[in-house]
Amino acid sequence: MKLKLDLHDIHNRGGEIDRALRGIIDEAVAKKAPLVEIIPGKGSGQLKKHVLRFLERKDVKALYHRVEKDKDNFGRVFVHFRWK
Repeated sequence: MKLKLDLHDIHNRGGEIDRALRGIIDEAVAKKAPLVEIIPGKGSGQLKKHVLRFLERKDVKALYHRVEKDKDNFGRVFVHFRWK
């Protein structure tokens, strides 16, 4: 199961972006999803930086295994989870 979050529609609303990111991470934890795909889009790169800063927060980082930036598509970030 892979969860997906497309941030194109809320790219200019910081509070909503954080809520959407937190929501998808919480959903992944609740459903024990192995992978979340976050699509900040290409643009100027500011939204992707915002997403990566969010994922680096100590409280969020404790929930996932690793982050992978898609080497073929600059506008995608994968968050991998490891469940025991």
